[in-house]
Amino acid sequence: MELDYIENVNEFGENIVRLYNFDKSQAIQFRDLIKDTIVNKKQKLDLSQVEFIEARNCNLILGLFKTDEGIISNDNKTFYCILTLESYKNILKLIEPFCKKDIKAYKFLYDIDNPTDFLFSPAGTW
Repeated sequence: MELDYIENVNEFGENIVRLYNFDKSQAIQFRDLIKDTIVNKKQKLDLSQVEFIEARNCNLILGLFKTDEGIISNDNKTFYCILTLESYKNILKLIEPFCKKDIKAYKFLYDIDNPTDFLFSPAGTW
């Protein structure tokens, strides 16, 4: 599984932080990591510390907050995913199909009015 940041993906100047290049087993690992660390233990999750994720040009830290803000950054290198517990539970539902079988589909993991989207895509496309 790889993590990267792509700037200006469309005419609106939107950006994407994406997790890509993974199979069913890594999707299961990622799901279980979110469930255990964020949902159950209520702790932040620094993806640069996850053994099976290769951070290419950025890092993403997932954390629990009182409001859904989405992904933010001050330097376009370190990103923070600011979501509520309910939104992380929704992410678990969104990635569940990737845990059942290897598929080529993709999912944006939240729908927030924010210039940076969070893409979950085995093939890296959208």
